Amino acid sequence: MTLVGFRVAVVGIGAVGQTMLRVLRERKFPADSVKVLARTARKQVVDGHEYEVREVNEAEFADVDIALFAGSEGVGGASETYAPGAAARGVYVVDNAGAFRMYPNVPLVVPEVNFDAATAEHRHIANPNCSTIQMVVALAPLHRVARIKRIVVSTYQSVSGRSLSAVEECGKQSRAVLDGQEPEVDTSIIARQIGFNCVPHIDAFLPDGYTKEEQKMVRETRKILGDDTIQVSPTTVRVPALFAHAESINVEFKQRITAAEAREILSKAPGVIVMDDPANAVYPTQIDAQGRDETFVGRIREDSTVDNGLNLWVVADNLRKGAATNAIQIAEMAIQAGFIQPK
Repeated sequence: MTLVGFRVAVVGIGAVGQTMLRVLRERKFPADSVKVLARTARKQVVDGHEYEVREVNEAEFADVDIALFAGSEGVGGASETYAPGAAARGVYVVDNAGAFRMYPNVPLVVPEVNFDAATAEHRHIANPNCSTIQMVVALAPLHRVARIKRIVVSTYQSVSGRSLSAVEECGKQSRAVLDGQEPEVDTSIIARQIGFNCVPHIDAFLPDGYTKEEQKMVRETRKILGDDTIQVSPTTVRVPALFAHAESINVEFKQRITAAEAREILSKAPGVIVMDDPANAVYPTQIDAQGRDETFVGRIREDSTVDNGLNLWVVADNLRKGAATNAIQIAEMAIQAGFIQPK
């Protein structure tokens, strides 16, 4: 990476925004300055660092080179309100919110998979949904070899994917259950009890019975992999894990690919760690992925019920690779490609 200083804005300081600040420091991102923007001005401490949070408005982007929008976990609606204008004035926008992901002129990027979808002309790049990111990191290397026909995926998504308040709610409910009490459930956070429970309901339900979260996985997977023929059947579930999402993925390919071949391919794939010796209890869990930027894959096995089928278990930290790290990797690669120049 060329060590020139960029002026960076992080928009939103919820779970994803705080993780963005953490990852910028950890990766020694070449920033001369980092400003934090949110709905209200205040001081906020993240990992022992105090930030002067400024109220977001159009003028705040005048002296910014790169804007990282934290998405729904940060300032609600900020991306829709400010991202297009910031991009139009030359700011390199990496947008974790969902509003623009399916726009044809907005690349939807996972750096290990399709950074070539972005060009020097693009100023507004969309970060995919967390559950989609880890799935395509694991599946894209296999898709290049055997071409995916159909995916059936069930997710096990941590409460931090909802919000920091959901993490607190899960803890509060779990403590009540352990104390032998009936937990109080704030349905504005998660619709049903999440303490010691699994809830097959993430985002709003659509007329066809799927949720918006599930719809995202269908549409985003096709766009990222560049193949509208891929069939995706998802069920997304909130589970009482605090951080990191897990996914059980059944994939049917157009060509034969063995479990051994898949392990070999994935062992060489960027951003992937294979943990696959189940006889010795070696497989990834959500705890293994916490605080990590890699996507972990295990339980790789052939599906004898269909031709050319595989099963995989995929785990990643939803706040890092599923959001903050993916966004910052996009900005890093754009710098390397010469797409961004300091103003």
